[in-house]
Amino acid sequence: MVIDSLPVAVLMQRRTVRHLWADEVWAAIGVVPDPGGLPPLQPLEQGGERETYLVAGLRLELHRDENDGYFENWVAPQPKVFVMWQMREGRAMPVLASLSYTEGARMLDSGEGADGVAMPPEIHAWLARYLKAHYRPRERRGREHG
Repeated sequence: MVIDSLPVAVLMQRRTVRHLWADEVWAAIGVVPDPGGLPPLQPLEQGGERETYLVAGLRLELHRDENDGYFENWVAPQPKVFVMWQMREGRAMPVLASLSYTEGARMLDSGEGADGVAMPPEIHAWLARYLKAHYRPRERRGREHG
């Protein structure tokens, strides 16, 4: 069950590389809150060596069963938004975004295209409000570590 959600847009980039096994590298490089009214795909920079574009239409969704993962990410020295993407019609397109450290690890281990990008301050603050209202750390007993 979704407790809260926030529309976001993902900044994607293609870079040309000179490498034995690849001619280009695709990556998510940023996430921003989507105020609404953004086109589904907005080219930002196009050139021979690099293409950057903004993809709207994703939502960060918060679920109670991921609370530990949200908290781990929120307190991390460098909190991330995790983005999974797939190649569609010759372009990397984001398909899922998450604030859960646990879900992010699953994305990165999945074999799909996935990146962790810096969490913007306004998303960090939104997550803080959610955690304050919905998260209680579990009590540790005895010599539990971790």
